[in-house]
Amino acid sequence: MAAHGTQEYGTAEGNDLPMHEATYEKFVSFAAVGVLHVINLTLGLAVGGVKGAWWTALGIFLLAIVTVIHGLITGAKAPSAVVLLLGLAALALA
Repeated sequence: MAAHGTQEYGTAEGNDLPMHEATYEKFVSFAAVGVLHVINLTLGLAVGGVKGAWWTALGIFLLAIVTVIHGLITGAKAPSAVVLLLGLAALALA
C-alpha cells in the first residue's frame, strides 16, 4: 500500500511548475490560432460557395495559411483575427 506520509510537492525533485505553465500557454495559443484558422477557412468556403467569388475565397485561404503559420511560430493571434475581419468583410461585400 502507499505510504501516508507528508507530500512534498513544493520541494520534490522533478517538479517544474514554470515549464508546465509555459506548456499550457503554448497549448492555449495553439488552440486559439487553430480555431481562428478553421473559422477563416469556413469563411473562405462561404465566400466561394454562397457568393460565387472563388478568387476572393482563394485570397482568404492564402492569407489564412500564412497567418496560421506565423501564429504557430510566434504565438500571435492578431494576424489571424485580422484575416477573420477581412473574411467577414468579403462575405458582406461579395
